Amino acid sequence: MSPKPRIFSAHSHTAPLCTRTHQIAALILVTATFFFTRLFDQSFPPSPCYLDRHLNLHVAKTNDAGHLLWPDRGYGSHLSLKIYVYDENEIDGLKDLLYGRDGSISSNACLKGQWGSQVKIHRLLLESRFRTRKKEEADLFFVPAYVKCVRMLGGLNDKEINQTYVKVLSQMPYFRRSGGRDHIFVFPSGAGAHLFRSWATYINRSIILTPEGDRTDKKDTSAFNTWKDIIIPGNVDDGMMKTGATVFQPLPLSKRKYLANYLGRAQKKVGRLKLIELAKQYPDKLECPELQFSGPNKLGRVEYFQHLGNSKFCLAPRGESSWTLRFYESFFVECVPVILSDQVELPFQNVIDYTEISIKWPSTSIGPELLDYLASIPDEVIEQIIGRGRQVRCLWVYAPDSEPCSTMRALMWELQRKVRQFHQSAETFWLHNGSVVNRNLVEFAKWKPPMPLP
Repeated sequence: MSPKPRIFSAHSHTAPLCTRTHQIAALILVTATFFFTRLFDQSFPPSPCYLDRHLNLHVAKTNDAGHLLWPDRGYGSHLSLKIYVYDENEIDGLKDLLYGRDGSISSNACLKGQWGSQVKIHRLLLESRFRTRKKEEADLFFVPAYVKCVRMLGGLNDKEINQTYVKVLSQMPYFRRSGGRDHIFVFPSGAGAHLFRSWATYINRSIILTPEGDRTDKKDTSAFNTWKDIIIPGNVDDGMMKTGATVFQPLPLSKRKYLANYLGRAQKKVGRLKLIELAKQYPDKLECPELQFSGPNKLGRVEYFQHLGNSKFCLAPRGESSWTLRFYESFFVECVPVILSDQVELPFQNVIDYTEISIKWPSTSIGPELLDYLASIPDEVIEQIIGRGRQVRCLWVYAPDSEPCSTMRALMWELQRKVRQFHQSAETFWLHNGSVVNRNLVEFAKWKPPMPLP
C-alpha cells in the first residue's frame, strides 16, 4: 500500500484546468444566447394569454356566481373577524355624541344627508354576524357617534363635541391598551375627523371611516391616512338604490338633452365657477342650473335626479372638500362620472379599476377642451362604461354584510386587513408571564376609568 493518500474524483482521468481562454469563450456563448433569444421573441406578436395576464380587462374580479372577489394577499381567503360595538349606556357621554346634550335628536333624523352613513354603519354592525358581545375576544372596537348630525341640528357645539369625545375615550380600557389602534370611528362629511378638534392628539392611530381623503384646503394637515383609514362611499338617497323601481329610471342616451351637467352650488370654488361660466358659453351642451334649496324654486328630490340623468356625463368638481356625492349618484342615474377633483380618494381601490367606470380630468383644464373631449366619445363606448359601473355600484349601497355585494361587505374585508394579533401602546407594558400592565404595573383587568389617555 502506498503511504500517500488516495484522491477520489468523479472521473478517472485528470480534469483540465479552467483557463482564461475558457472563461472568455463561456462569456461569449452566454451573450450570444441572450441576444438571439430576444431577437426570436420579438419576431412574433405576444400571445392572447400574455395579454390576459398583463392587462386588466375587467372592472373587478368575480367568482362563478358573479360576486366580487377580494384578493387573498393581505386579506385572507375568507372573512373571519369579531367587532365589539360599544353600547350607548355603558359609557358616560356616549349618548351625548349620539343624541345631543339633552337627548332630543333622533337617529332617524340623522339618516338623511351626507351624515346618514354614521347611523347606517352603526345599525348594520349591531345586526352583523361579525359582531361580538365579548370585549376580550374582539379584534376591533366600534365607537358609535352621530356628531355631524348632532352638530348640524344644534345638539352639541364644537367645544362640547371635543370635550365629550375625550371624556368617552378616557373610560375605555381597551382603547388605552392599544392606543386606539383597534378602535373604529366614522366621520361621514367633508370635515372628516376634524369635527373632533383634538383628533390628532387622541385618535391619530385609530381606524377612521370617511368619504373624505383630503381637507388640506382649510387645515394644515389631512386627518386621512391611506395606510390605516378607509374611504367609504357617500350616502346616496335610499330611493335610488332599491332593487327594481326607483325614484328615477335612467333615460336612453339618445333621449338625453345635454352632453354633460353639473348640479351644485358655486361656493366660490374655482372649478365650479369655471363650469358655470362654461355653461353660459355652451348652454346646449352643458347644464349648470342654479340650485335653490329653499323657496318656491327649490329643486325637489325627484327633479334633482331627473336633471342629473338628462346628460351623458355627470361632472363632479371639488367643493369645500375633495369628495362629492354626485360621483356616487351618477352610477344610479347611469351617467358617466367625470371627476374634476385632483386630490380625491376613492373607496375599495384594491378591487375596483376606476379607469373602467369613470373619467378623471385635470381641474386646471376645465374649458371648451373638456366638452370637445367628451363629445368625441362614441355612444357605444359610453354605454360600455355605464354597463361596467352597474357591476360595482352595489358597493355604494349600505346593506347588510350578508349581501354578497354591499358597502358593509366590502368594509368587512377592509377591516379584516387592519386586525392585529398583538395590541400595545406607549402606556402598555407586559411581564414574563404574559400579563399586560400599565405604567404603575397594574394588571389590565384592574384598570379603572377614568384613565389617562395615551
